Amino acid sequence: MPAAALAGMSLTLINGSPADTIPADDRGLAYGDGIFRTLAARAGKVILWRRHYEKLSADCRSLSIVPPLESLLQDDLRWILQRMPDCAIRITVTRGSGGRGYALPGDVIPRRIVAASPIPEYPADHAKHGVKVRYCEQRLALQPRLAGIKHLNRLENVLARAEWHDPSIAEGLLLDVDGRVIEGTRCNLFLVEKGVLVTPDLSRCGVSGVTRDAVIGLAARQAIPCRVEPVSCERLQAADAIFLVNSLIGVWPVAALEGRTWHDFEMAVRVQKWLHALADAPA
Repeated sequence: MPAAALAGMSLTLINGSPADTIPADDRGLAYGDGIFRTLAARAGKVILWRRHYEKLSADCRSLSIVPPLESLLQDDLRWILQRMPDCAIRITVTRGSGGRGYALPGDVIPRRIVAASPIPEYPADHAKHGVKVRYCEQRLALQPRLAGIKHLNRLENVLARAEWHDPSIAEGLLLDVDGRVIEGTRCNLFLVEKGVLVTPDLSRCGVSGVTRDAVIGLAARQAIPCRVEPVSCERLQAADAIFLVNSLIGVWPVAALEGRTWHDFEMAVRVQKWLHALADAPA
């Protein structure tokens, strides 16, 4: 299908059937009781599917939600990719319909929602020449029980993203209530210190993304040290380089943050190449 025809188009399956509505008593709608993952598909292939499914399943189990069978999700994805081979896919799993009240219903059936839309078109310069980012005023609450999980309550991210309208700013960085740098509103981040990669500790809050995990693993293969540690604003500003990652943007070097500029994108370019090679590998 021509790209012009795909503009604004979306495809949605709910429990395997084409649909675009859910019951008003769905616990994902009522309480944010569920999880989601965002994936990229190109030429009919979901990038890093195995990693995404493992993350999705782990997040479900963390909330005591029965994860959907991989075979069912693969059927959903085949249906979508036959119609839109290049797309962004969001898989949402809610606890299902459970009536009123916070108590977990005993006989609830999880609901899976697989929705696809055109891949966002980002300026090519973002990946090549870097982006400008800012610190957000919104702070992330500390909740180790939910740390790392991509649950449906993303209100902190929504409020943070509402803080700026300047199109020259590509992303905002979120700190926790103690002032530690955690992540972007929609991505994870890495800094480079004398050839060593560092990514913020997410044991108290934040989302552990598939691309973040992939970069950590790929760095180990390349014998490049990668540490998961607390990161202060002062440490971030003093870094030799910073880059952002997620499943849709890939890798964006950071060129400017709060008056500091960077021009050394060597490590970001290397990571871009690693991820491209990983995406091109046989499924």
